[in-house]
Amino acid sequence: MSLSRRNFVIATTVAAAGSTLLSACSSGDAGGGSSTPSGGATEYTGATVTVGTKADSTGPAPEIAGAKKGGTIYGIAPDDFSHLDPQRIYYAYNSTAALLLHRCLTGYKIDSSGHQKLVGDLAEDTGTMSNAGKTWTFTLKEGLKWQDGTELTVEDVRHGIERLWAPFIIESASYVQIAITGKGGKWRDAYEGPYKGKHLTQLVTDKAKRTITFNLAEARPDFNFTLAMHSYAAVSPKLDTKEKYDKMPAACGPYMVKSHVTDKSMTLTRNKNWDPKTDSIRNNYPDGFEFTFGIETLDGVDRLIASQGNDAYAVSIYKGVPAERIQKVLTDPELKKRTFNGLLTGTYYYAINTKRVTDLKVRQALNHAWPLQQIRQIYGGPSSGDFATTILSPDILGREKFDVYGKLKTPQGDPAAAKKLLKEAGKEGMKIVYAFPADPTYNKTKVVIENALKAAGFTPIIKPVDSTTYYDQIAKVDNTFDVMWYGWSPDWPTAYTMMQPLFDSASVGDGLYNVSQTKIPFIDEAIQKNMVITDQKKAGAAWAALDKKIMTEVAPIIPEMYQRRYYVYGTKVGGAQFDPNFSATLLYKTFVKA
Repeated sequence: MSLSRRNFVIATTVAAAGSTLLSACSSGDAGGGSSTPSGGATEYTGATVTVGTKADSTGPAPEIAGAKKGGTIYGIAPDDFSHLDPQRIYYAYNSTAALLLHRCLTGYKIDSSGHQKLVGDLAEDTGTMSNAGKTWTFTLKEGLKWQDGTELTVEDVRHGIERLWAPFIIESASYVQIAITGKGGKWRDAYEGPYKGKHLTQLVTDKAKRTITFNLAEARPDFNFTLAMHSYAAVSPKLDTKEKYDKMPAACGPYMVKSHVTDKSMTLTRNKNWDPKTDSIRNNYPDGFEFTFGIETLDGVDRLIASQGNDAYAVSIYKGVPAERIQKVLTDPELKKRTFNGLLTGTYYYAINTKRVTDLKVRQALNHAWPLQQIRQIYGGPSSGDFATTILSPDILGREKFDVYGKLKTPQGDPAAAKKLLKEAGKEGMKIVYAFPADPTYNKTKVVIENALKAAGFTPIIKPVDSTTYYDQIAKVDNTFDVMWYGWSPDWPTAYTMMQPLFDSASVGDGLYNVSQTKIPFIDEAIQKNMVITDQKKAGAAWAALDKKIMTEVAPIIPEMYQRRYYVYGTKVGGAQFDPNFSATLLYKTFVKA
């Protein structure tokens, strides 16, 4: 089977990036020299992610031309990683670190042009399916070790799955748990977790044969894609420190945590017990990485542009070039050589809390009122992305374009249409609490949003939220927010991986992702029906119809943009390219230039 470009949840605030010159989209030479790969797609391609063979899964990873071992790559970012425990990792920013530390049964081999192939990571290949998709078996590679030199076994893979039931693990993806138990959102009721000595009976391990078999309650023909998510990475029971694991996890990837000062810095050093022969995905050219947190986007980009001292060896981990600098970067030939860019495959939007905003006409009025044009101008103009009008992004199979609220005709907002709906609902002057991650860019967009809400007849209450904990706060069922900035990319590019996490009633709960808190029978029924359609064209049409019905009859979100992100990096960095999964810098391909 093959699937389009897969992308995890977009967990981080987007550094507004763009240019009014669409011709500036080409990334040029990502490494600043002819020996390094160019990065960054220039259009939505719909290109497939292929499934690799056992040979594709065999390490080491392909060498990068011109790369040399040694030195330190410095990473800068406004925020610390909120989680390093793999079972607590779902958001994209955290996954940029996880790629260096953790390994899953499967993963993605990415070439210099951003094309991907699903391969075995810890496993020898991408698994064997039987029993009509209800049984999957994987065999581990030989020579896998933890950072302390102990063997990594199938029991460690099993433990990584089982600890998802621990009470302190509330942030993970839930695809595997649901597939194993068949209990939907009540999957926790089926198992008490591994810390009382019991194992999941649905997982069968054979340490001698290095095999682990998943006996699922529900058929999942794409289960090998699911297992590439960091929520399902291996964890050794002997090295598991439970809650403390989040700040100092044990590594089986090419790097390990040497020190971590929360919200300030983190240093990674080589994991000497990682064997490149077991890893077809990752390179490990630098001796280590030093990350510094608390550096705002504009300051960070200015440092990368200047490229002085250690900043010559630095990259932005996940924040792109802001609007204030995009013209400077793309019109200066020397600076442009130090850029790469890529399209984000998901949709940025504003979730409306349907538990608090219960009237459909009010939610529709919010859609009419929202000032997309003014917001995009702050982001940097047209080439920062396209206006969104649908739930599904352009890279989703079967996605159809529609515009229920006429946003393409009136992207600046239609206060008259909003006022009319508010009057019909008897909600004139209604208070709307708008929450967003505290960030220089969103501190600017809040002004135009507040003005637009006032013009439409609402009484806005603006609530900036600490950016490090933002996603944890809005994922609480009892939060006090009416509208929340949000973004989501498919875990793999079928509509199921957007619709189920975001709108299924089973996904309502603390730490889950139905932030709009929709509990609509027709949505739940359609998700269950559409997910088993095997014909991709028929499935795509069914998902597209559901997309339009949700936006028309429920209006639980305000679509914002399908975005592009640009990056600049220091003069001594080689191999820098766009990560098509996490819309960040693909750190394990970077190296220090001689």
